[in-house]
Amino acid sequence: MSSSNVKPQQTPAVSFEFFPPKTPEMEDTLWDTVCALAPLSPAFVSVTYGAGGSTRARTHTTVSRIVAEAGIAAAAHLTCVAASREEIEDVARSYWGSGVRHIVALRGDPPDGDQGYSPHPDGYAYASDLVRGLRDVEDFEISVAAYPETHPEAESAAADLDNLKRKIDAGASQAITQFFFDNEDFLNFRDRVAAAGISVPLVPGIMPVGNFKSMCRFAAMCGARVPQSLADRFEGLDDNPYDRRQVAIEAASQQCLALMENGVDLFHFYTLNRAALTQAVCESIGVTSSLPNTEAGQ
Repeated sequence: MSSSNVKPQQTPAVSFEFFPPKTPEMEDTLWDTVCALAPLSPAFVSVTYGAGGSTRARTHTTVSRIVAEAGIAAAAHLTCVAASREEIEDVARSYWGSGVRHIVALRGDPPDGDQGYSPHPDGYAYASDLVRGLRDVEDFEISVAAYPETHPEAESAAADLDNLKRKIDAGASQAITQFFFDNEDFLNFRDRVAAAGISVPLVPGIMPVGNFKSMCRFAAMCGARVPQSLADRFEGLDDNPYDRRQVAIEAASQQCLALMENGVDLFHFYTLNRAALTQAVCESIGVTSSLPNTEAGQ
């Protein structure tokens, strides 16, 4: 029996990440995904924020709809880029007014075409400043980002950890990691985080691999290493969607189950606005629908 079929003794809590849709068709796909994943009773779902705040309006619309119509706690991503403190605080207040009580506070990526990150002259310079500012706006729950393999722009792993500690000290309540594929990277990072005196929950980010080549390009931009052992599992499956899906489910499920054996009880899934892989992985680790079974076709 593969480990993907082993039922854990304790059901973990899960959360899901989406990105705001660009077209009506993509909006329909996202809403289908939200509705498919809602019965898994996620702790929350989050909606990303484009580089330079480019998706600000769409992020707000998506988050507000999830809160109003899906009955799920929703977190909005908010960044420091290309906005003054006043503008950011206005966005935060509008989220609060829409029923959003959770912010994922990030420094953010510069707009396309910009050479590197430059703080807005009247804005928050870094995520730790943003966290501190949000604490003065409303009593949000605030999540921040963490990097088991070190942020690509960090001077060193130690400097990156210091930055995480500044964000927590500023008032963040949990840290969600960049996705990773080697659990040792996360477990070693968790040890370093604890040794630094950081005691808030550290939530591993999990990326079920729908398209291996696309994921590799994404991982290269994020500084996430793709182990050769994972590449070997997808070798020769480009034209075999069924086997590729099975490998994707098994790989992510095994990763989660191994983390659970090491005391992890929270997972954040990067869904890429698709439900099927995340649903299957959640089921394999014991996270099942809260809805009663119905007859097929009803």
